[in-house]
Amino acid sequence: MRTVIANAYIAPVAGVEIPFGYLIAEHGRITALGPGPAPRIEGAEHIDATGCLVTPGLVNTHHHLYQWATQGLFQDATLFEWLTGLYELWARMDADIVHGAAAAGLGWLALNGCTTSTDHHYIFPKDRGDLFEAEIRAAREIGLRFHPCRGSMDRGQSDGGLPPDEVVEQREDILAHTAEMIDKYHDPDFDSMLRVAVAPCSPFSVSAELMAESAALARAKGVRLHTHLAETLDEEQHCLAQMGCTPVEYMAKLGWLGDDVWFAHAVHLRDSDIRRFAETGTGSAHCPTSNARLGAGIARVTDLMAAGAPVGLGVDGAASAELTSLAGEMRQALLFQRAVHGPRALTARQALELGTLGGARNLGRQHEIGSLAVGKLADIAIWRVDGFRSAVEDPVCALVFGPTPPLARLLVGGHTVVEHGELRTVAHDATGRAGAEARKRLRQAVSR
Repeated sequence: MRTVIANAYIAPVAGVEIPFGYLIAEHGRITALGPGPAPRIEGAEHIDATGCLVTPGLVNTHHHLYQWATQGLFQDATLFEWLTGLYELWARMDADIVHGAAAAGLGWLALNGCTTSTDHHYIFPKDRGDLFEAEIRAAREIGLRFHPCRGSMDRGQSDGGLPPDEVVEQREDILAHTAEMIDKYHDPDFDSMLRVAVAPCSPFSVSAELMAESAALARAKGVRLHTHLAETLDEEQHCLAQMGCTPVEYMAKLGWLGDDVWFAHAVHLRDSDIRRFAETGTGSAHCPTSNARLGAGIARVTDLMAAGAPVGLGVDGAASAELTSLAGEMRQALLFQRAVHGPRALTARQALELGTLGGARNLGRQHEIGSLAVGKLADIAIWRVDGFRSAVEDPVCALVFGPTPPLARLLVGGHTVVEHGELRTVAHDATGRAGAEARKRLRQAVSR
């Protein structure tokens, strides 16, 4: 399997940009890239990328795919109000709902240039089928690299937590099922399409014992750790009142800082927190649209980057970031940082790095994905920046500053997932309808 991409503007993210050049992929990996016309290789697929920008595929480092079925609700709520309203709906989902929502959510990511995505699934209603398998199956059908995070909650309202008791699990059951999912699905190979992370939900829904034991389990199994942290000031007040320390201090006590950890959001950080993240290699997933939609604030992305801490992007769940694309989050990240810190706070190329190599670092895959280089995996986005967009001389600016360009092609390991703006691995329209059907089924389940 050989693919030759010719006549392209190539932005490798790490390395010098090539205004007119080519890229060759063979057997799922990049074997050559350089300036000038492409060599003619007999038997290879040749893609004429005239008028196109070639970048690494985008890497999404925070999501809740099941939320595709609950978009547009609680539109003017704070995080805690929004969660309290939605827990009752999420408690009624089953494996079919999760599969339909995940297929639509992953398809949407692919259509907007994403080749690798995580998912943080932390609600497991009893006797509703295998929800974890349902989203893994959806990712395999779409053809994206997938990092599902086995989430959990064991601290319900009766124990001082936020979620109702009906949606929490017993700690022993959580740890046993998490270990089972790692053993069954996690693939550590270089070209892995599936890796599992351990991801208790948040300080306000998980006991200290589960946080600590989850960290021990992840490290014993050699997998990564993920959770929400410092998303809102309400969370900080909750931690100060119940734990007697700030969220980051609490994580440090529980062994949750390190280069195998990445947090979602990390909006409300102190200078000392940023230093700790940088010193320990702890990553964060910046989700600007969701943070703005819920009025949570703006993460200190430029400060984290300046300190040397890993930072990637996440779209977050669609219930707090309706129809958000990861390419759009590059633009949002750039604009929000500039709104706070001025026009030099974040460049177009830094925003592209957040959406690619920054996300790969969060997932511990910076040597495999996130940039275009010989030996790395052939996860490639080919963006059309011709036509109206050709009035913007800098194609990276056209990608980041403006609305998301259409995709000419999306390759994952050299395989075509999107071509000419349509999904090729699954039925395009049916995948979109699956998301709507998931919403309908959930509404019916709630009404019953």
